[in-house]
Amino acid sequence: MQEFFTWLGATLGEIIRFVVDLLIQLFRNLGDAAEGFLDGLAESLGISPSLISLLVLLLGLWLLYLALRALLRRRLIGGLIWALLGVTVLSWLIN
Repeated sequence: MQEFFTWLGATLGEIIRFVVDLLIQLFRNLGDAAEGFLDGLAESLGISPSLISLLVLLLGLWLLYLALRALLRRRLIGGLIWALLGVTVLSWLIN
């Protein structure tokens, strides 16, 4: 009877070890993929891949999104102002 429980414990330990190793590899690959994506994005835009640059990029895209929402709601002046601000922020970043 003791041999059965020894085998059961060893098998359960191997399954847990396999799952943990699988999750470690998954998260390591996700981190590498995210880093590669951000490096490629920054390189194609000609900006540094720093956190500040990426936050400014998100701010500029958010301003353009606000412009699109305003234009879809037929608010022409507000849409133009948001678009001008978004393009200004993105031009500062890219130049």
